[in-house]
Amino acid sequence: MDNSAPQAPSSHPLDLIPLFRRWPASPARDLLYTGLWNCLIALFLAAANAFFARRGAPFSAYLLPMLLISNIVGYLIHASLLALNALLGGWPGRARGAPRVLYQVGVVGLCVVAGIAIGSALLKGVSPLAYLRAGTHFAPLFGFALFAAAFMFLVFLAGERRISGEILAARQSEQIAAAAQLLAEARLRALQAQIEPHFLYNTLANVVSLIDSRPKEARHMLERFIDYLRASLAASRADRSTVGAELTLAGAYLDVLAVRMGARLRYRIEAGPGCRELAIAPMLLQPIIENAVAHGLEPKIEGGEIVVRAHLRGALLCIEVSDTGVGLGNAPSKPGGGVGLGNLRARLRSLYGGAAQVQLLENEPGGVTVRVLLPLQESPPSTIHAP
Repeated sequence: MDNSAPQAPSSHPLDLIPLFRRWPASPARDLLYTGLWNCLIALFLAAANAFFARRGAPFSAYLLPMLLISNIVGYLIHASLLALNALLGGWPGRARGAPRVLYQVGVVGLCVVAGIAIGSALLKGVSPLAYLRAGTHFAPLFGFALFAAAFMFLVFLAGERRISGEILAARQSEQIAAAAQLLAEARLRALQAQIEPHFLYNTLANVVSLIDSRPKEARHMLERFIDYLRASLAASRADRSTVGAELTLAGAYLDVLAVRMGARLRYRIEAGPGCRELAIAPMLLQPIIENAVAHGLEPKIEGGEIVVRAHLRGALLCIEVSDTGVGLGNAPSKPGGGVGLGNLRARLRSLYGGAAQVQLLENEPGGVTVRVLLPLQESPPSTIHAP
């Protein structure tokens, strides 16, 4: 599990508006946003000036100077904050408390004073230094700069709080997702544990029943069962397998059953090109084959055949288990009937969500086909394990 904290994204005043968070942060985006932010401030200040002014000048007479000054101030702040952050090795982003307040208010305030001086000088055709000479211009300019710096500090603070809230929500979402994944893993293990003993108990019961009457067959069946256990033990405890490994286990499983059923059980295993190397969750085929035998072939006096096929169907892996048994609705009910397929559906929901399907089809003239459709992928869904 990755315990690293989510990285805080860069913030711009316009990111406080949800619409502008649709585009990821980048230098070009932030440069464009600064221009738009400058124009919005210029529009607001021009409207305020036009409202409180006593002379009836057109709105453009207020807007055009404000656009010039606002953009000079805005881009001065933008460039200064970026340059100082690089020169100071990122210290402004880590600063807290009074140093941070003094830094941001000081930088923004100086940029406001310089930007207004440069803009006003350009509009009046004089030197910016002449505009800042002691006199009636400097005092009101300083007061406005302090007000603007305090306003921008509050905007930056609101943006940082929004980012902190998003990071906290992301961490909580990760924890919830991890807990859900672990819960799904626990359920999967419980479901898988229900599948494995079922075959174990049936096989041992058959061995016991054959010991007195047919000891050679009992010995042979037990030897084949041991071979199956050796092959399946690692797979049944693994998180992932391949189609080829699952088909090999299916063959070993059917070998054990063939000892008990004799000529009443015939089987074939087929795999299309490129299927055996595909990843699959382990122990998916056993409950299907067990159902085919228990509910399809065993109730039929002459038995029948089971065919296991794996092939590609577009973007899906198709695995089919077909039998020539008694068919749907004709088999006598047994205790625990339907548990195998129910567990299979539950496992597939835990592993693949809604991307996997289980289809139950009736064959002609008799029997059932269970078709499992899985999304193609290089590895099956993995679970989260504690380090």
